[in-house]
Amino acid sequence: MDIPNHARRRLAAGELALGMGVRQARTVDIATIAKTSGFDWLFIDMEHSSMDVDLASQLAMASLAVGITPIVRVPGHEHYHASRLLDNGAQGIVAPHVDTPEEAARIVSACRYPPLGHRSLAGAQPQLGFRAASMAEALPLINAETLVVVMLETPKAIANADAIARVPGVDVLLIGTNDLCAEMGMPGRFTDPKVEDAYRTVVAACAKQGKHPGMGGVYEPKLMEKYIGMGMRFILSGSDLSFLMAGARARADVLRAIKIAG
Repeated sequence: MDIPNHARRRLAAGELALGMGVRQARTVDIATIAKTSGFDWLFIDMEHSSMDVDLASQLAMASLAVGITPIVRVPGHEHYHASRLLDNGAQGIVAPHVDTPEEAARIVSACRYPPLGHRSLAGAQPQLGFRAASMAEALPLINAETLVVVMLETPKAIANADAIARVPGVDVLLIGTNDLCAEMGMPGRFTDPKVEDAYRTVVAACAKQGKHPGMGGVYEPKLMEKYIGMGMRFILSGSDLSFLMAGARARADVLRAIKIAG
């Protein structure tokens, strides 16, 4: 691959692949900021933000240029949700709300070229630096480097974790912990034993099928450490908004604590 998928390489080495979420940022410098901050991939969120395909593609192209992997969470399961972003710079797709192996297979079909899927050919690829390459060379290269991530966000999805992990072409099973807790009727209870059981189920399914387990929605350091210790490797570490709010709040607290003379 002319422009390597850094997140995939981290995972292949058994290391943590750390992602930074992008929902508020609207300029391409966020890619360099995330790279300099030590992240491996950018989580460009089209499910819960107002950004359109063009802006997401601009962020993806900027990410390729500075050496951080652009991964886009698309808003749905239609083939064009994934293919338009992959054609314009994304090196991975996160598909939300995947409950069954059939849904996972549909995502793979949209994200991978034949013979692994049915993604349409778009010509010169940003991931190859737009260099001239035969389809016989380009397709297997891009298939091998594209990261396909499916989100498990319901009890049904967790129960189907092993079957989903068996789907050829799926790379990562990412637990959406916020939605999972809400679907279980216990919003925000990330330390509940049922959540731990879900994490164990997904980690075991991934280990059995040679896939990578991931987590999102859990950002308390001690709890993150616990779940990473259980085997989580593909880590959504926080978002631009949460980092901005934390830094801004800390600075305001410091200044408010200063005693004014007189």
